[in-house]
Amino acid sequence: MTLPDTAQQTLFAAEDVTFECIAGKPILEGFSADFKPGTMTALTGPSGRGKSTLLYLLGLMLHPQAGEIRVDGESTARMNVAQRANLGADKFGFVFQDAALDASRTVLDNVTETALYRGVPRHTVTDRAIELLDTFGVDVAPSRKPGQVSGGQAQRIALCRVLLNSPRILLADEPTGNLDPTTADLVVSALHDHSRTGAAVIIVTHSPEIASVCDTEIRL
Repeated sequence: MTLPDTAQQTLFAAEDVTFECIAGKPILEGFSADFKPGTMTALTGPSGRGKSTLLYLLGLMLHPQAGEIRVDGESTARMNVAQRANLGADKFGFVFQDAALDASRTVLDNVTETALYRGVPRHTVTDRAIELLDTFGVDVAPSRKPGQVSGGQAQRIALCRVLLNSPRILLADEPTGNLDPTTADLVVSALHDHSRTGAAVIIVTHSPEIASVCDTEIRL
């Protein structure tokens, strides 16, 4: 499999990361990995081994007790909350396991809101959002609210929201968990295509089939 030339460089990395639960028992201990642009990585392993926790650490939503996350060679260890949030908004996209849509906003608003905050023209955002919704078969009126769509549709809406922003680092927690096999294949293909634009894509999955199409599998 041929990767872009940029794949020789590290986009971001975890270095000796340790995270402990309240009882003091490590969920992750001394975890290190490099993630390169143009690649898709699967995080696999039994339930309870810290896969989702690791994804939140990589996405700067949790802070490790030891070790650090480096983005473009820069350590995030000493960044304050605002700096980490700004970095996350600039470079990261996250597909949560429960979709995490705003129930008070329409489907279209949920997809476009973060792109509008970044200053992308509304007509450009709207056209691209509708195109993505069509691509992933979200066959609902854009004016509907998240409470009026199925779990599988909500997950696809969340993916559209992330892809609209073309993040350099895309993290996805079981993105196909609520999807039928055909739609799951479509989503995995879209994530793979996004990685080939030069992004680093990291997926938590229990599916051997999904792991097999990734460039790297990290088993916890």
